[in-house]
Amino acid sequence: MGIFSKKKKPLFGRNIEPACEYCENGSPTIDGQMIKCKYKGIISKHDSCKKFIYAPLKRVPKRRPSLPQYDPDEFKL
Repeated sequence: MGIFSKKKKPLFGRNIEPACEYCENGSPTIDGQMIKCKYKGIISKHDSCKKFIYAPLKRVPKRRPSLPQYDPDEFKL
C-alpha cells in the first residue's frame, strides 16, 4: 500500500438512480423540460435506457435552506 492508493469517494454515492437528466448521452431541449438523447430522441428527464452513462457535472445540486433571521437582542449578555 502506497500513499497514492486511497479510494476516492463518489460525488453522489454509489446508488445512483439512472435518469436521462444527468446522462452523458443526453442534452436538455430549449425549453428545459425534455432531454434530447443520441439514441432515443426526445424523451422525459426521468427516463433511462441501457446506454446510460453517469455524468456527475450535469446534476443540479439542491438549494440550501435559507437561514433564520435572528434578533440582535438574543446575543446580548
